[in-house]
Amino acid sequence: MTDPRDVVIEPIVSEKTYMLLDQNTYTFRVHPDATKPQIREAVESVFDVTVLKVNTANRKGKRKRNRKNPTFGSRPDVKRAYVTLAEGDSIELFEA
Repeated sequence: MTDPRDVVIEPIVSEKTYMLLDQNTYTFRVHPDATKPQIREAVESVFDVTVLKVNTANRKGKRKRNRKNPTFGSRPDVKRAYVTLAEGDSIELFEA
């Protein structure tokens, strides 16, 4: 994972993430093996901002029932990163 775009996969857009924008906190889906320093470096290099804090959350995929067969499948596990930026910095990707 030398490329920063391999660490930060995509932004997460939901009601909760838009409420966190008031606190200058942005949410991204990241690679499951990414560490907090790697996420910090990736966000700073890709978006040209200053990162103050990185929090991560591993979310287990939901178990889903198959309608036709009496079997179960599951959604993929997801690692999220909540990135707090310095005062005055913002990412235009979320503003649009």
